[in-house]
Amino acid sequence: MLITAVSCEMETKTDDYRVAVVRFSHETCTFCPGGDPGIEDWTHRGEPATGEEVFGISSYMRGFVSQSEEFGDMELVGLSTPRGVFGGTSRSWNREEAFDHFVNLMLEDLREAMPVDGVYLSLHGAMAVRNIERPEAEIAKRFREVVGPDVPIVGTFDLHGNEDEEFLKWADGAFVTKRFPHYDAYRQGQRASRYIRNMIRGSYEPTTASRRPPILTATVLQWTGQSPIMDVMERARRWEDREPGAYVNVFLGFPWSDVPTVGTSVHVMTNNDQELADEIATDMAEFIWRVRSDWAHGEYPLPEEAVRLTREAIASGETPVVLADYWDRPGDATWTLQELINQGVNNVLVSALTDQPALDYIWDEDLQPGDAFDREVGGYTGEQAGQPVHIQGELVWRGERWGYDQAAAIAFGDGNMLLLAPGYQQNSTLGSSRVGPVNPDDYDVFVLKTRVHFRRGFDETGYAKTIHIVDAPGDWFGTIRLDALNYENVNLEEFYPFGNPDYDPNE
Repeated sequence: MLITAVSCEMETKTDDYRVAVVRFSHETCTFCPGGDPGIEDWTHRGEPATGEEVFGISSYMRGFVSQSEEFGDMELVGLSTPRGVFGGTSRSWNREEAFDHFVNLMLEDLREAMPVDGVYLSLHGAMAVRNIERPEAEIAKRFREVVGPDVPIVGTFDLHGNEDEEFLKWADGAFVTKRFPHYDAYRQGQRASRYIRNMIRGSYEPTTASRRPPILTATVLQWTGQSPIMDVMERARRWEDREPGAYVNVFLGFPWSDVPTVGTSVHVMTNNDQELADEIATDMAEFIWRVRSDWAHGEYPLPEEAVRLTREAIASGETPVVLADYWDRPGDATWTLQELINQGVNNVLVSALTDQPALDYIWDEDLQPGDAFDREVGGYTGEQAGQPVHIQGELVWRGERWGYDQAAAIAFGDGNMLLLAPGYQQNSTLGSSRVGPVNPDDYDVFVLKTRVHFRRGFDETGYAKTIHIVDAPGDWFGTIRLDALNYENVNLEEFYPFGNPDYDPNE
């Protein structure tokens, strides 16, 4: 066999491409009672990261940095990056002054770093800010005003984003996770790096298309490990495999942000092929609309039934059991915990319950491991949280955990353990529940404040033999019953399954 080697002229390396990178990310539950976070809430864990410290601040960012380093010709400039808001997604609307403050810090750094060849924005898509309808698009707009019309701007997003076409009016590309749990955040960062470099080098000229099928669902229904959402994401990947240069993104929306752009959307980028971008966007929107009825509904047991089913699982040896309070965004709800106590279920690990007052009590009284703990916990943010539960037991650990200065573990009853956090804490793996002497493998039942992310450590690993998504005993925010919410900026009648909109993706 004759093999002919074909040589090509090597490109002459010039100066590195300078790319400014920054992260500003928040999944905002505007219905949550946590209060509007301000500058002090965004600096609770420290002043904004700068320089190289920015490079490790999220999976998206780490993916972008890793791919850029592999190229060897990209110089990254880290701009001032907030570390994350205290209380996470349990907080309400961001204050406008906080948004302006941090964006202005970023832009000051950007002006000092100019000229740059590109900008990478690590965003979420569901940030909500008082008086700013489209925060992520506003960030892109303000960056565009500094760098001018020719410098590529690219963003990465969570699939729970509420994004319409406005972001792509100011930016050149969006890369959205296709998996929930978000295994591919790192990968989307890598893709953004390759994309922006191709734009800088002149080998990619983006043309974009967007569609918004009027569908609004709770995030618990958006698990990509089950059809038809799994099929939607596979269809996006199939288009990308078939058409070189095509990038297909699907936002499933975040319904607890009362913003006009809430809901499902599709973003497509192609290399100078508007006809193809429109074809793909329309096809994706048509498919999503066609299968909507199979992923917009769900039924889950209430706490009493869920605990009864748990007792049956224990009796038949089908443990460990996961009970997921999918609707508890503040994290202090006690309905499931109280029901476990009422029905006498033991060997339970609650991971974790939000209770800053209880943690303050531990620290104020200087309780140490081995000291008695006797007080009510949880149930303090309102009717949705249920009533406080009296826990009489022993403090077994206290310290720093999950990015908080205070956390604790309380042993109570017959082999039960209660982990306390000062803010909403979604523990999705066994490792995140390992605190002090607490070994998660010692427990038969896990109570988690989670919707889908727990599947990473408990379902898709084969660890939990029984899983029950537990519903709320009421029509509150966080549940699949979105029509119980007092939306001010959204008309639910315009969205399936709460209305019957007449939708044509070709229009």
